[in-house]
Amino acid sequence: MTDRYAGKPFLRLLDSYVLDAIGHLDAEQDTKLTAMEPRFREVFGEEGDWRAIVVARMRFPDGIAGAIRQVWDKGRDRFVAANGREPDPVEFTQVFVDTKFPH
Repeated sequence: MTDRYAGKPFLRLLDSYVLDAIGHLDAEQDTKLTAMEPRFREVFGEEGDWRAIVVARMRFPDGIAGAIRQVWDKGRDRFVAANGREPDPVEFTQVFVDTKFPH
């Protein structure tokens, strides 16, 4: 199995943004990302917190986090109805990112 993030440092940040938008980024990861913000600003040449850096780099429109959350909420209901279980937030995130933002 290959490392999803090998050679793609921004991909981890993008995945974290989507997890955060759907309410599934754990507090520990958020704390780590917040602590790394000075490095992110340096590496990616953007200003603001890690979320703002993702928005700027991806040229996301205002309200994108809410739109991602709507996709999760609507898809979650369909997934539960079809599969009888909750969807995996990490799997959703990876499929969503890979489909919407090919890398």
